[in-house]
Amino acid sequence: MKIGELVGAGRTADVFALEGGRVLRRYRGGEDATGEAAVMAYLAEHGYPVPAAWPGAEPGDLVMQRLSGPTMVEALAGGAITAAWAGETLAGLLGRLHAIPARVSDDPGHRVLHLDLHPENVVLTAQGPVVIDWATSEEGPPGLDTAMAALILAQAALTMPAVAVMARAVLAPLLRHLGDTGGTGGIEAEHLALARTRRAANPTLSPDEIGRLDEAVALIAATGRS
Repeated sequence: MKIGELVGAGRTADVFALEGGRVLRRYRGGEDATGEAAVMAYLAEHGYPVPAAWPGAEPGDLVMQRLSGPTMVEALAGGAITAAWAGETLAGLLGRLHAIPARVSDDPGHRVLHLDLHPENVVLTAQGPVVIDWATSEEGPPGLDTAMAALILAQAALTMPAVAVMARAVLAPLLRHLGDTGGTGGIEAEHLALARTRRAANPTLSPDEIGRLDEAVALIAATGRS
């Protein structure tokens, strides 16, 4: 397998071009990606829009189909889509995901959770939106996934000046299409509290991102009431 140019980089991994319309995502810390590949294969079997994926030569490697199209963030920045469409689409992707039975859990209330679903992790291909980066995927209550999606947007609105206006604009339609319950888009307080705890323990977040979590939770409540 000949590894080509670097085509992308995130907080924990780099993505390299491969021949045959594929890419290699390699964790810098050597985390095991085999479970992620299994989750993506399972979701693909159920018709969920994920890239085709295969385990790489090393545990920290994941070979994936190379997607063609902008991320949702890029499309928003370029004016190709509206914030209203983005929020509705994110809510729809969460709903479709949570309609699929859990892969390994025997708890009837559990589903596959992405836990990092935001506009940078949605690629808009000619065939439709495709969800990428399943590194944080777990199984559990769907409400935790929706709470995490909202909290990530709220944090971006408060701590990432380059996308702050965009994130705030997407948060409102996301909450609206999730269903308004108690002013928080159908997000239960216990799930939002758990999402906050998990974000606070995330080692890839900056001190500013962690320090403004309470403000982010308050922004979700205020946006849901508006």
